[in-house]
Amino acid sequence: MEKEPIRILHVVQRMEAAGLQSFIMNIYRTIDRSQVQFDFLTHYKEHQFYDSEIEQLGGKIYRLSVREDKNPVKYLKELKKFFREHQEYKIVHGHMDSLGFFYLGAAKVSGIDNRIAHAHNVIIGGNLKKRLRNLLNKGYKINATCLLACSEEAGRYMFGNSVFKVIHNPIDVQRFAYNKTVRDTVRVELGVQDKIVIGHVGRFSYQKNHEFLLQVFKQITEIENRAVLILVGQGELEQEIRHQAKRLGLEDRVLYLGVRADVERLYQAFDSFVFPSRFEGLGIVAIEAQAAGLPTVCSDRVPQFANATDLFTTLPLSASSREWAETVIDRIKINSRKERSQELMDAGYDVNKVSAELIVLYKNMLGGGCTALV
Repeated sequence: MEKEPIRILHVVQRMEAAGLQSFIMNIYRTIDRSQVQFDFLTHYKEHQFYDSEIEQLGGKIYRLSVREDKNPVKYLKELKKFFREHQEYKIVHGHMDSLGFFYLGAAKVSGIDNRIAHAHNVIIGGNLKKRLRNLLNKGYKINATCLLACSEEAGRYMFGNSVFKVIHNPIDVQRFAYNKTVRDTVRVELGVQDKIVIGHVGRFSYQKNHEFLLQVFKQITEIENRAVLILVGQGELEQEIRHQAKRLGLEDRVLYLGVRADVERLYQAFDSFVFPSRFEGLGIVAIEAQAAGLPTVCSDRVPQFANATDLFTTLPLSASSREWAETVIDRIKINSRKERSQELMDAGYDVNKVSAELIVLYKNMLGGGCTALV
């Protein structure tokens, strides 16, 4: 009789098209599913971007609703009921920091001995909601038996001086590798054959700092009249950003592509990737952009852990939009688009290698140990 795979319960907000979810799915597509299978406990009822693919890969999706109904008492009851009814899970892998204390605590009370708290972000500044989240994050590690992080910065922010293990957010390097044929095809599809294409992939949110990106792009158009900006993603601030683009006279130069399943093709069409985030745990899109051979200009809030090639450049957010614009154009001029796959693999971002590391980690935990104990 064949041995059943280890079923890992990943706890997430929802499986939308975003960086954390991209990390999990990159692993899930690649990992040996005869040894390890992923299931998901989510916090929204509606169908999400990756749900169909998860089910096709053999995963189960369980849905709670606390992020929709804002009822913490109901949430705690649901958690206790869920873990009481699902004793088959021996490992809970948590990715949702702000509620980590609660779901990892419920797993602990239910007798699940292996509980991972995985840090994916660094939150700086923001409104009252973000300050409250910072406060909740302090409880994330309390009920965990193993601490993981996507970068040193994310681990230090979330776990302080506790021992944690850094796990690279890997990508399928070959999927994003530069391909001139694809580049030419996509540029025709988008009608930007003769344009200088500035690209950005990210949610329309405070974190991603689209308002400053538009200011930079305004300066770019004053240097290079052929410039256009492509924005990939959705989010709560999209309409506000559209209005800002119109006020700046950029509405005919900005393409809004929404959430796309073919983002690897879109990178090929770009000439530069600009990423002025206010904070990041890693910024996996910056890794993807480098894999596609793009000069990648990021804020200094993006961890140096994402610095995988000589394509990576950082600027402080305190620098002027003009300085950012001149840097972007200069990097485009000196860049010779070429294959970068081996550099990304050498830097540790090969998904096959990281998937194998996680299998070892999970098996070690079932054997009674974790290489990143609290």
